Amino acid sequence: MKTPPSPPPREDSVGPAEPVLDADVLAWLDDAVAPEPVDAAAQARVKRRLLRRIAAESTPRHLTVPPEAGNWQPFGPGVTIKVLHQEGETMSYLLRLAPGATLPPHRHPVDEECLVLEGEMHIGTVVVGPGGYHLGRRGVLHDTLGSPGGALIFLRGAVPEAALSL
Repeated sequence: MKTPPSPPPREDSVGPAEPVLDADVLAWLDDAVAPEPVDAAAQARVKRRLLRRIAAESTPRHLTVPPEAGNWQPFGPGVTIKVLHQEGETMSYLLRLAPGATLPPHRHPVDEECLVLEGEMHIGTVVVGPGGYHLGRRGVLHDTLGSPGGALIFLRGAVPEAALSL
């Protein structure tokens, strides 16, 4: 049984206001008026509208990097890097490997995720093509990484300067 809320005090009263109805009557009325179940489709529509409105108001807090934004910087012979986002020691970035470019064997201080966007990436004898995913495990030695025909890859992991040390 719910405890009824106290009614607001009347402006003409000096002390605490007396309830208009007894607590027993309010409880009886509360029990007598059962809520009607909400239609599942209507509930889903309201939820979608509410979530769309929340998402629309949240969008400016997200980060979007258009393809033309940012600068490509030299990273090594035949390799350029474009940083998309960095927070602490974790970075999301693109690497563009010119045909024949390689990166030496190295270890990662944290797991590093790699997605090939264009071309082919070779990790030792493993070939990863467009849409292919590679997870470089933390602390495990990575074989030579190269691209005979050139590639564009997305990576997320430790800041790469630290990641390229044995």
